[in-house]
Amino acid sequence: MDHFPIFVRTRGQRVCLAGGGDAALAKLRLLMKTEARLLVLAADPAPGIEAWAAEGLLDLVRREVRPGDARGCVLAYAAHEDEEADDRALRIMAADGALVNVVDDLDRSRFITPAIVDRSPVVVAIGTEGAAPVLARRIKADLEERLPATLGRLTEAARGFRARAEKLRHGAPRRRFWADWFRADGPRASDAGADLDRALGALLDRHLSAAPREGHVDFVGAGPGDPELLTLKARAALDRADVVIHDRLIAPAILELARREATLVEAGKEGFGPSMAQGDINALMIRHARKGRHVVRLKSGDPSVFGRLDEETEALDVEGISFAVIPGITAASAAAAGIGRSLTRRGRNVEARFLTGHDMKGFADQDWNALARPGSVAAIYMGKRAARWMQGRLLMHSADPATPVTVVENASRPETRTVAATLSSLADAVEGLDGPAVILLGLAPRDAAAVTLPAGALRQESAR
Repeated sequence: MDHFPIFVRTRGQRVCLAGGGDAALAKLRLLMKTEARLLVLAADPAPGIEAWAAEGLLDLVRREVRPGDARGCVLAYAAHEDEEADDRALRIMAADGALVNVVDDLDRSRFITPAIVDRSPVVVAIGTEGAAPVLARRIKADLEERLPATLGRLTEAARGFRARAEKLRHGAPRRRFWADWFRADGPRASDAGADLDRALGALLDRHLSAAPREGHVDFVGAGPGDPELLTLKARAALDRADVVIHDRLIAPAILELARREATLVEAGKEGFGPSMAQGDINALMIRHARKGRHVVRLKSGDPSVFGRLDEETEALDVEGISFAVIPGITAASAAAAGIGRSLTRRGRNVEARFLTGHDMKGFADQDWNALARPGSVAAIYMGKRAARWMQGRLLMHSADPATPVTVVENASRPETRTVAATLSSLADAVEGLDGPAVILLGLAPRDAAAVTLPAGALRQESAR
């Protein structure tokens, strides 16, 4: 992040602008939406600037900028659209201690003005660090359509009501009150032309008289890692959560979607490695839910696929705590999609098995006879350590050594890697893979060009 986004207080503060042409006019149209005291320095100001000065909307000095003009200004703009004139203005105003923006010159500017969606007092600023102004304008247009014109009125009414809303307990009760106002009661009152302060009062009375809300747990599937594969319901749960108890492998980009005030707790589990005990995870959920909090138990993939969902829901049942399960895309689906294959195909297999490479007792035993049959397809989770053992079991049960196998590491993520192999080279195929991987038994990538590394290459690469 080259530019740190902030909002600068401009009410009653001086803002200086040097220049009087089209660029100055455009910038002043934006600046006049603020409550700043505007000073324009221009030897030949455009008629529009002179008209604004005559109306008392800004102070106009008909000359070029001089040392001392920008002293005490919180912001300053060089808007001559002439490199030499702007460079002179930049040197003078910067020497006066002002932060200076040279219009349409990112490299020389000390700050940049973002694209702005104005629903005062709600203001959304959009910046691309100068890399893609067209994209910033497109995002602005999208937000203009989505944010209702009445949002400013609703927010202004809320600002005047904040002190009275403090009758509600700090935290979740107060957030629920404001959520109801902006999502439902406020827009409804505004559309009906009702008195907004009275509508806020009625909403507050309803919340004050309501019984304390009990805690709740949402089991949310985070999918295989790509934030865009999250369901809308999963994103809504993250937005409401007071506490997020998450798996070790959850992508940071997904955790970023949680509410900023939410407490994030890592409940890491790693096969054959350090892990948080299941009982401790259950206790965490129960403790937070008993305090009336909305807990999101964020699990990789889908909560119901090798996610110990039953153990955790049973613990909540014992305590009488409500819960809901929000499915996610499991890694097997993402891995198959990544290699352009279907997990089932008419005439090839009428079932697809989801297997785990190990369980609580060690390497997991399977129906090896069924898996060894031609045309069988299985997605094997947590199978890297057990790869050689599973390979041996399948070969012992007469599986064809040429059976296609694809190993997909970090399915759906930017760093995904795909290894095409056969059953005879399965053990070599997983060598050197550090991330979570799914072994697709019986499937080969559709396109050879999609295979980033051939079987055994990872082992050779790590040896170098």
